[in-house]
Amino acid sequence: MKFPGKRKSKHYFPVNNRDPLLQPIQPESEIGTSWVVGIDQTLVDIEAKVDDEFVARYGLSLGHSLVIEDDVAEALYQELVRENLITHQFAGGTIGNTMHNYSALADDRSVLLGVMCNNVQIGSYAYRYLCNTSSRTDLNYLQGVDGAIGRCFTLIGENGERTFAISPGQMNQLRPESIPEEVIAGASALVLTSYLVRCKPGEPMPDATMQAIAYAKKYNVPVVLTLGTKYVIADNPQWWRDFLKEHVSILAMNEEEGEALTGESDPLMAADKALDWVDLVLCTAGPVGLFMAGFTEEEAKRKTQHPLLPGAIAEFNQYEFSRAMRYQDCQNPLRIYSHIAPYMGGPEKIMNTNGAGDGALAALLHDITANNYHRNNVPNSSKHQFTWLTYSSLAQVCKYANRVSYQVLNQHSPRLTRGLPEREDSLEEAYWDR
Repeated sequence: MKFPGKRKSKHYFPVNNRDPLLQPIQPESEIGTSWVVGIDQTLVDIEAKVDDEFVARYGLSLGHSLVIEDDVAEALYQELVRENLITHQFAGGTIGNTMHNYSALADDRSVLLGVMCNNVQIGSYAYRYLCNTSSRTDLNYLQGVDGAIGRCFTLIGENGERTFAISPGQMNQLRPESIPEEVIAGASALVLTSYLVRCKPGEPMPDATMQAIAYAKKYNVPVVLTLGTKYVIADNPQWWRDFLKEHVSILAMNEEEGEALTGESDPLMAADKALDWVDLVLCTAGPVGLFMAGFTEEEAKRKTQHPLLPGAIAEFNQYEFSRAMRYQDCQNPLRIYSHIAPYMGGPEKIMNTNGAGDGALAALLHDITANNYHRNNVPNSSKHQFTWLTYSSLAQVCKYANRVSYQVLNQHSPRLTRGLPEREDSLEEAYWDR
């Protein structure tokens, strides 16, 4: 596994150059000893340039988003292919993006659970999904379905206006018996999205999700939830608060979702409020940057060397050099917070806002999994005096998540095409010689 530490060193764990002291406990298997597993509604984002007559012919509304039936989606897709109107086809889905990005960053295994077409034709949207997913993302546990996976059409009109047509297809047909207990048992985290428990009556996806959560609880695997959209949360915030308290350890959200959940418009206060229900919070806040909130052991707290920051909680970042722990593992839990402004002030031109939060979450998952990996390989290390959740301090995780978000904002696809560079071009050469 690639190590997610400071940017000026190549941080790898000793797996290729075997240390004789570690040999008895080092993994022999190529698939590794640490991984994350996620459940997603498998879907493909399809972008095409069309005229207004095309939009009207399929009963869509210019500039709006509509759900369309499978037969309409198939006819629409076939016409786009026939007329060669498709400009981009990207694998999508918030958890699929996160698993792919995790594998790109860690150069290691993630496992994606969901559905996939039994018959995949070369060049089709399902084929594109598989091609655009990291080879380190294990797709062997996907459940086959007869029919289409989800498709989200972005139709760009003559004046540049975007119209969205969403076809769920079979994406919510994942069954509870398709959830592999042994995969979740050995995982460092189970990653979910709020969409999974909000489906049409009769669809099995919510039951499959609850089965996965039951396995995670059985093996004490942290459950990670990303909130998806403020509209889903605003529909019934109390239900989501109860769900978080009952089932979730790590929460990922943006400032709008945070406000819908907590009623707090300040992202720091929203993250603080969420600690009433979960162990660790990652909150992206657009141009304001990124916040994290969590718990650490009182006697193990570490003061920051960065300037103390003003906010609704005075000098809130004073212990940001501490490592995060789950509340249940603390004797005397202390709330800790960190914040970082956008990397280099943010990109000059934002190519794509879709997926920046998924990128940040992938960085956090990489740090959590690296902690498990190190604990398995060097259990007597002083790094494991307490049962930490992360390998790095809250401040360091913020820095890493922030850098990955920037990388995603700077490209068209929500999925990383490669890991981060070993040497940052933005830093002076002298930095690397220290």
